[in-house]
Amino acid sequence: MFFILSKLLVYFLYPVSWVLVLLLCACFIKNNKYKRRLLITALVLLLIFSNTSLLNQFAKYWDVAPVSLKNPSYSCAIILGGYVSEDDTGKGYLNWAADRFIQGIKLKEAGKVTHLLFTGGSANLLPDKFNFTEGNWIRSELTTFHFPDSTLLFEKKSRNTKENIQFSKTILTAKHLPPPYVLVTSAFHMRRALLICKKAGINAVPYPCNYFAGKGLVNFGDYIPSAQTLADWNIYLKEQVSYVVTAVKN
Repeated sequence: MFFILSKLLVYFLYPVSWVLVLLLCACFIKNNKYKRRLLITALVLLLIFSNTSLLNQFAKYWDVAPVSLKNPSYSCAIILGGYVSEDDTGKGYLNWAADRFIQGIKLKEAGKVTHLLFTGGSANLLPDKFNFTEGNWIRSELTTFHFPDSTLLFEKKSRNTKENIQFSKTILTAKHLPPPYVLVTSAFHMRRALLICKKAGINAVPYPCNYFAGKGLVNFGDYIPSAQTLADWNIYLKEQVSYVVTAVKN
């Protein structure tokens, strides 16, 4: 039930949803004074959350900075799911978070880790007639890299980050792979992922990637309202709330 509620309630965190609610209220309120206030508030919110410069400043504060791994080698890299999407024919493809997959592969090829653990099932609310899972699709894609099968581990049942890490711990324990483990996920997602690891008793070293805000040079276009920036704020606001929920839950 919590999984379903979290998927549905997330839409109320989006700035566009707030703007739409304010505009709808303005349409039905007859008092001109309050109508004007609602319209102004909607406009201000739209300008704030479509401003790329503001998003970049927040991302610089929130994102976990790039790191250099201290040990010459680690037993395993845990690559958190969320970088694979399913099309309408049941086939998979790498999405906007594909850097998680790329960095995991690079760690293996560079000899920084001996094993790779790919964790990800399906986060769909509705039944999937294709029974698609990230883990199965990644397994098929990895055949082109010719890594030894014994060094590749897959977790295919998780639906969210908490389950990613919980189920990964079971696999790592069963395989007798010693910590610390390299945790690979998007920079905006790393704080919460590390917190979940800590609560689960997993000794993880952060290896953030997939930076999409806060890294570029400042330019004039950053101050022009951007639909993409509105969409990016959805990701960050959802992450803030999820982090707080994770922090207060046992």
